[in-house]
Amino acid sequence: MATREATVRARIPQSLKSDTDAVFDALGISSSEAIRLFLTQVRLRRGLPFSVVLPLKEDNTDLLLSPKQRQSALDDCYED
Repeated sequence: MATREATVRARIPQSLKSDTDAVFDALGISSSEAIRLFLTQVRLRRGLPFSVVLPLKEDNTDLLLSPKQRQSALDDCYED
């Protein structure tokens, strides 16, 4: 019995496609094969094959600091 195939379409930025195609080429697989692998893993794991979490609120404060402020805060942690 022949396996029926479905078509999956997604709109993504061209730069994302180009960057990931380069990775897939290095791995010797096509975009279609990579998507098939991803979907197979979702089915097997019954979820995403990687962790997706929101950062804690206190973790976001580092994003608001300048590199100099961040370094100063790190230095303060190591002072006795």
